[in-house]
Amino acid sequence: MDTLVMDKTIAQKINDLLGRMSLDQKIGQMTQTERLAITPKEVKEYHIGSVLSGGGSVPGDNQPADWIKMNDEYWAASMEEDEQHLAIPIIYGVDAIHGHNNVLGATIFPHNIGLGAANDPELIERIAKATAREILSTGVEWTFAPTLAVARNNHWGRTYESYAESPEIVQSYAGRFVKGLQNSLGRDSVVACVKHWVGDGGTSYGVDQGDTEISDDEMSEIHISPYYPALAEGVLTVMVSFNSWNGKKCHGNKYLLTEVLKEELEFEGFIISDWDGIDYIDEDYSETVARGINAGIDMFMVSEKWREFIAHAKNHVLSGRVSMERIDDAVKRILYVKLMYGLFDRPRPAERYWSKNPDFGTSHNRAIAREAVRKSLVLLKNENDILPLSKNARIIVAGKNADNRGYQCGGFTIAWQGITDDNESADSDNKGGPIIMDYNSSSAQIQKGSIVGGTSIWEGIKAVAPNATLNLNGTAADPNLHDVGIVVIGETPYAEGMGDIRDGDYQIEETSEKIEGFLKVLAPYGHSTVLNELHPEDLRTIQHITDKGIPAIVVLVSGRTLIIKKELELSSAFVAAWLPGSEGQGIADVLFGDYDFQGKLSFTWQKHRDENYIKGDSPYEPLFPYGYGLSYNG
Repeated sequence: MDTLVMDKTIAQKINDLLGRMSLDQKIGQMTQTERLAITPKEVKEYHIGSVLSGGGSVPGDNQPADWIKMNDEYWAASMEEDEQHLAIPIIYGVDAIHGHNNVLGATIFPHNIGLGAANDPELIERIAKATAREILSTGVEWTFAPTLAVARNNHWGRTYESYAESPEIVQSYAGRFVKGLQNSLGRDSVVACVKHWVGDGGTSYGVDQGDTEISDDEMSEIHISPYYPALAEGVLTVMVSFNSWNGKKCHGNKYLLTEVLKEELEFEGFIISDWDGIDYIDEDYSETVARGINAGIDMFMVSEKWREFIAHAKNHVLSGRVSMERIDDAVKRILYVKLMYGLFDRPRPAERYWSKNPDFGTSHNRAIAREAVRKSLVLLKNENDILPLSKNARIIVAGKNADNRGYQCGGFTIAWQGITDDNESADSDNKGGPIIMDYNSSSAQIQKGSIVGGTSIWEGIKAVAPNATLNLNGTAADPNLHDVGIVVIGETPYAEGMGDIRDGDYQIEETSEKIEGFLKVLAPYGHSTVLNELHPEDLRTIQHITDKGIPAIVVLVSGRTLIIKKELELSSAFVAAWLPGSEGQGIADVLFGDYDFQGKLSFTWQKHRDENYIKGDSPYEPLFPYGYGLSYNG
């Protein structure tokens, strides 16, 4: 373990603490649970090392002050020292993956798929810095970001969390994002967590949490390589992936966790499981605990049954199934991260600099997000140079995604599965909302809410085009009143497995047969990547305009490339806007020519539903190749 701790002062502090800790205190540090499952009193009683918020799990009215108060109470409990308790500060974790996206009023940046199209590492670092300050403004210290997945099949429901289908762009972003978040571990820093280790984007059929069936060389070249710059930048935590590699669960894979990550790549921080990630290793929960610890996981994200986890972990040590050396390794790593981050020396959350001087949802941060929107847009078609539009044109704006900030932000925004904005205009004929599923439930329900701050795409257009009118279903189109239509179409929010596109149950059955343990199966988003089959209302809306002889500019809001043959044929111009986040004004900036299109595809755009071309394939005959993107200036 001498190679782990290089700083002698840090090493001395770790050894001093470890020498005073009981087994209960050590296992407590290895435990992270969800805020709804534990009280501050229990944090002290069980020596808990970390608490987190699951998607949509928020304190009070979900304002920064509510978050500060909550974390301050947990921190205070963890710092109450007596004969049975050591003062070891809690570290609070959130999924701030495209801004501090759980909190009302946060700046919501484009999801990763759009940022990949921007191909701008310097912008990525600025986004990370702005996100860090907004996290700190809520009294929180740790985000489970960035995601370094290399998505290889757009059927995967997490495709939008990936920057690109090829590792080069992901590699160029990884270190810069970590640098922006951890920021020399000073006052303006948070702890970063790269995820998901490893191969999450390579599963067969794009099945979420499925099996990545590839060789060692492919795993290294495609999926491990983006982690190198993040590790070189000193990332402090790594999250394990739900997927299996050639049948073996990553959560129980000692080779990947210990031999490759800790030993070969010399990772010095700690490894955290994903949400109840060990549960799918084996039917026997006691067995899963032992295998997870022995594989090399250091901290365990346990949503509810944290008492069971603690009891099983302790029994395994007492019985000899898990060695004290393995426990000490895990606790040393956790203490190392907390000490390197300076958590012991920082004031309580309520007294920290950014808690008193909030940098939250500010015009500065929103300007960065708006810039990211502009740079992420990809122009796929521009017939007769219809774009850029005149700001004086008579425009009908239509489509269910035109005036819904929830839709344009996508999943992992306010709620786990995202939200449909309460402010949706009343004349829409497309009232369906996104499906929201509670973490601890297999049932689904529709959830509505609001994105506080920012602009919808319609609001951005209206701000610069005084003759624009909104009619979501497009039936009010009139060639005597309208010169052109802007139709904003696409997907509604989803996250993780509920975003999967699955052609049939055989894909789940085949995957389940190949893996050890269990596959967590959620209801998919749909059964086809053909847009007019997923959302037939979009095609109808376009037709309501083009049937009147009015040219249509189509803007697609989506978390992946889709089969768009019919929509593309009807359009005079076609723009891939991905999931742009809260600053819809950035789209108007480009449509009306204040800025040129810069985005280039970081994912191959398939022509037919049964294709899965990837850059480097031979033959390679997609609709639009990797790197494609038009501009006004050639």
